[in-house]
Amino acid sequence: MTSHNGMRPQDIVLLLKIILWETKEWQYREIANDLNMSISDVSHSLNRSSVAGLFQPDRRKVARQKLHEFIKYGLHVVFPVLPGPIATGMLTAHSHPFYHEQFSAEDIYIWPDLNGSHRGQSILPLYKGTTIAAQNDEILYKLLASIDILRVGRPREINAAMGVIENYLL
Repeated sequence: MTSHNGMRPQDIVLLLKIILWETKEWQYREIANDLNMSISDVSHSLNRSSVAGLFQPDRRKVARQKLHEFIKYGLHVVFPVLPGPIATGMLTAHSHPFYHEQFSAEDIYIWPDLNGSHRGQSILPLYKGTTIAAQNDEILYKLLASIDILRVGRPREINAAMGVIENYLL
């Protein structure tokens, strides 16, 4: 029997990536490289997600409805974030280029990254490899920025972000 010690933030990133690669025959090594994770991290993450009912290993599919419910109702509680100091990094939340056109906000949120080109209020990403994973996949980047809106946004921003997430999940 597999034990479950709780979900980890990188589990959400991995599940989103699998959804985006739904039509692709992916291997652990390939997805690990793309997400800047180790193969063992991918394996452990999928085991946790399987025990939680968010991943079906026999079909290599994400339980989309369950993941949607978790993201909508639980993610901001389980993986909260408090904005940190001003830093240089990669735009996220409503500062992401997709959302920046929709919302006028004084706060600029970034994931700290030494190679970033924007300054703003730092928020910790879901896991340490997020900036690399986002650079490798623009759609994943938009989804992760949407997730961050759920963590730091206001109701109107959250509704817009959930709409984007639902377009990919449901």
